[in-house]
Amino acid sequence: MKLDFDKGNGLLPVVIQDHTSLKVLMLGYMNEDAFAKTQADGLVTFYSRSRNELWTKGETSGNYLYVKEILADCDNDTLLIKVNPTGPTCHTGSETCFKEENAKGFLYLLEKTIDERISNNSEKSYTNELFKRGINKMAQKVGEEAVELVIEAKDNNDDLFKGEAADLLYHFLILLRAKGMKLEDIEAVLKERNTSKKSD
Repeated sequence: MKLDFDKGNGLLPVVIQDHTSLKVLMLGYMNEDAFAKTQADGLVTFYSRSRNELWTKGETSGNYLYVKEILADCDNDTLLIKVNPTGPTCHTGSETCFKEENAKGFLYLLEKTIDERISNNSEKSYTNELFKRGINKMAQKVGEEAVELVIEAKDNNDDLFKGEAADLLYHFLILLRAKGMKLEDIEAVLKERNTSKKSD
């Protein structure tokens, strides 16, 4: 990857994006040293224009940005870096510096919440209690919710249908967690199938 640092007086604008939710998290700048350090460490490091020094995002807050993929634009003078954030990205404590919200982002946030409740063995948590009852019970629950969704699909109550769809999705996420899988794994299968159909 040959980048054009000269066009921006030695700096490149860098768009930071969550690799799972696809939310745009922030915008920063890199010089050649910051880019080299980012590649070497696997953590996003910027160049501070106000302090004239390198700074690794998260070195103070602990909210690091782990690099998943680095892409350059068609002119090689702007970067898009997809990351796995370990906490809020914005210094205000917000998830993003742009307060972006989208449906996909919420699903991944819900998946993270489910994981936290199970990992922390949260007391009085329905999610954790169901998880502890084992894979058979979780699979049974998904089956029950699927049947209820089919029943509601035959009626004309949209609110009940949406409620059952939400219940099914929630229990599906718990079952995914029990299988050691994530939403992005299922998304990858769907993308592969879509690509295969286009090439046929």
